[in-house]
Amino acid sequence: METSHLTALKARFGIIGNAPSLLHAISIAEQVAPTDMTVLITGESGSGKESFSKIIHSLSKRKHGQFIAVNCGAIPEGTIDSELFGHEKGSFTGAIEARKGYFEVTDGGTIFLDEIAEMPLGTQARLLRVLENGEFYRVGSSKVQRTNTRVVAATNLNLQDAISQGKFREDLYYRLCTVPIYVPPLRERGQDIELLFRKFTTDFSELHRVKPITLTNEAKILLQKQHFPGNIRQLKNLAEQISVLEMGDRIVDQEKLHEYLVFNEPKLKSSVVKSDFFQSSEGMNEREILYKILFDLKRDVTELKKILLKVIETGNSTGYDILHENPSLFADLRPSEDISKGLALPVQRIEEPSEQLNYASEEPIDLNYEEVISPSQDVTLSLEKQEKEIIIRALKKNKNKRKHAAKDLGISERTLYRKIKQYDLEDLA
Repeated sequence: METSHLTALKARFGIIGNAPSLLHAISIAEQVAPTDMTVLITGESGSGKESFSKIIHSLSKRKHGQFIAVNCGAIPEGTIDSELFGHEKGSFTGAIEARKGYFEVTDGGTIFLDEIAEMPLGTQARLLRVLENGEFYRVGSSKVQRTNTRVVAATNLNLQDAISQGKFREDLYYRLCTVPIYVPPLRERGQDIELLFRKFTTDFSELHRVKPITLTNEAKILLQKQHFPGNIRQLKNLAEQISVLEMGDRIVDQEKLHEYLVFNEPKLKSSVVKSDFFQSSEGMNEREILYKILFDLKRDVTELKKILLKVIETGNSTGYDILHENPSLFADLRPSEDISKGLALPVQRIEEPSEQLNYASEEPIDLNYEEVISPSQDVTLSLEKQEKEIIIRALKKNKNKRKHAAKDLGISERTLYRKIKQYDLEDLA
C-alpha cells in the first residue's frame, strides 16, 4: 500500500503510477540510498531506469557531490577508457593535454552507468578494480589514481545471457549486483498507463494551446491492453501525436484510438507478400499500406510510360527527344521497329529549330538543310546525324572554339564536351 511518504517521493521526482511493482522499486531505492552499496537497475528500454538513479543520489549523503549519467553504449570503444578514467597528454593521437575522467570528476558523488552490458571487456576489468579498491589508471599513465565514487549501473539486457556468451564478466556482475532494482515495464503497470497518458496529453495540450484529449471507457480499456515495447517513451509519443493531430471535439473513442495504435505499431505483421495482398488495405499496418502505395505507384508509372511510348510512335518530335535522352526509362518496354532503328524522323519535321540545341547567338548558324537532304525526298534522317552535323557546323563557324560554339548552340560547355566525345569529334575540336 502506498504511504503519504511514497506519494511525496513520487511527486518530487516526477514519477506517476500506483502499480505495486513500481512502488516496490521506489521503496528499495529509498532504502538503499543512504548506503554506499552498488546498485544494478534492470528493466526494459524506456521504462524510466535513470529516474531511480537520481532518487538514490538525491537521498544519499553524496547529494551535494557530482552526479553524472553515462551511456556506455553511446561511447566508441576506442575512447570509453579515456572518458571514464581520463588520459595523459600525448597518450594517443589528439591528446594535446591531460584530461580528467568521469571517475575523477565524480569523486565524492555518484556515477550512473547506463547500458552497462555494452561496455567493452577491457573497460569492464578497469571498472572492477575501481569497485574493489577505488583505484584506476589514466590512459597513458602508470600513476595510481584514487576515487570515492558510488556506482549505479543499469541495463535492459539479461546479463546472465551476456556472461554465458562471453560478453560480460561474471565477477563484475556480482560486484555490481549488490542491490538489484527491477523497474517494471509499462504493460505490467495496469491503470498507470491511463494516468501517464492523461498527464502527457494534458502537458502537450497546454504546450500547443489546444483542448485536452478525452478517452472513452472503451478506449481506456484498449489502451491498457497494449504491449508498448517502447514503454513510457512510446506512450509519450502516442500522446503527443494524438494531442496535435486530433481535431473536433477531442474525444477519442476505441475505433479512433485503434487507428493511432496501428500507425505506431513497430512490427510488421507478416513478412510474406501474398498475391492477393493488395486487393484491400483493411487490416494492414502502416508498413504494409506503404508497400501497397509503392506498388500502385509503380503500376501507374508503367502505364504512363506506355502512353508516352504510344505518343512517340505517332511521330511527336518532343516525345522522340525524351526517348532519345532517357533510354533507360523505357528499358522495360519494347518500342516499335521504327523507333528501334535509330529513332528515325521524317525530314519535314526539322524545319523548326531543335529544342535540344537552342540557337542563342545573334548570328545563327547557317545549317543549309538542303545540303543535308532535300525536303522533297521520301527518306528519314537520324536525330543523332542531325545533331552531329549541327555541332560540326557550330565548331567550324567558331574556328573550333568550344566556348563560343556552345554559346551559339545554347548549351553548356560541359554538354558540348560530352557530345563531342559521344560523336568522336575530338580531332575536329
